[in-house]
Amino acid sequence: MLRHMLRAIHGRLRGFLEHWRMPVEARQEIRRDRKPPGTDPGPERFIESALAWLARAQDNSATRDGGFARHWSWLDGWGPSYPETTGYIIPTLLEQARLRRDDNLRERAGRALDWLVSIQMSDGAFPGGVIGAQPVARTTFNTGQILLGLAAGVREFGSRFEDPMHRAARWLVSVQDELRAWSRYCSPFALTGPKAYDTHIAWGLAEAARISGEKSYENAVRRNLEWAAALQRRNGWFDRCCLSDFSRPLTHTIGYALRGFCEGYKLLKENWIRDTALRGAEALLGCLRQDGFLSGRLDSQWRPCVRWNCLTGAVQIAAVWFILAPQSTRREEMLAAARRANSFVRRTVRIDGPPDIAGGVKGSWPVDGDYGKLQPLNWAAKFAIDSNLMELGTAPGSAV
Repeated sequence: MLRHMLRAIHGRLRGFLEHWRMPVEARQEIRRDRKPPGTDPGPERFIESALAWLARAQDNSATRDGGFARHWSWLDGWGPSYPETTGYIIPTLLEQARLRRDDNLRERAGRALDWLVSIQMSDGAFPGGVIGAQPVARTTFNTGQILLGLAAGVREFGSRFEDPMHRAARWLVSVQDELRAWSRYCSPFALTGPKAYDTHIAWGLAEAARISGEKSYENAVRRNLEWAAALQRRNGWFDRCCLSDFSRPLTHTIGYALRGFCEGYKLLKENWIRDTALRGAEALLGCLRQDGFLSGRLDSQWRPCVRWNCLTGAVQIAAVWFILAPQSTRREEMLAAARRANSFVRRTVRIDGPPDIAGGVKGSWPVDGDYGKLQPLNWAAKFAIDSNLMELGTAPGSAV
């Protein structure tokens, strides 16, 4: 008993000292997030601000290589480029470039693609982690995310990126195992073994299949979705669906898993794939508070496990709701939930302010939550832009 008390006192003292060693700006941001989020700037203004923040993330990456800085931190500024997330930022930039007729965004995407191709390994794989991370190891998940960017590059720029796309896709097909999973070449920065959210790898292969018509890619998508569907419980929750804690998965990785099924259904048009996604998406409706807050970790009974919102996961799940709403008997409830989740995230964003912060989406709200602590993250901005664009497409009077 005394030992537990002493340990608790030591933990509180350590936390107190860490807090007061932080830069004053970090402490101010923590205090700011102890209050309710601010006003909602709306989707259009948010997208413009988040795109500007992503541009600064590319220009200010600590490795200055054409990739997007993983984050900006209240503790130590801009981080190094992150190949994985740079890969799936590219389709967002190209979509926004077309909508806005913005050649600068198109050029930024091309620059990021050229950098990714320059670091591709000889067998077609890509390394895990940020630039400079150790160990340097080929990783299936990162390769699948970069494949999303390469496929978008082929669609936009033509044959220039065809060979890198096929090399990455063929490598992923070659290392898929007899279980229909990706058990080898898992990220050294996550729990070992295959994950339910590897369906996001399958999305990368689905994009390559759409462009090329290659049946081996399509078959690998189906095989992985079959494996992942077997991990889903009757209530819609997935086993093995987190990078750090399978018993309390992040909404971020839940969002990954469900989006993989959504995109697999678009490719394969098989109802069991859609139904798997719907089971999870409809169960999540009960997790959203009326104000749009979604706990960042959820247990196997869909109960909240933490008091912070993983903002990335919130907008990913909002996107899944927008995609699946037309297929659901709870269409209007799903659309309303997606808008509430998006609005909550927008209210946490500093639209105006210092350039390093303005338009950035934090890892957690409050900012000292355990996911992306004290950091706006590049992938949080990417997924938020995508989900807000979907919201604009579901405005009253428009088609879903």
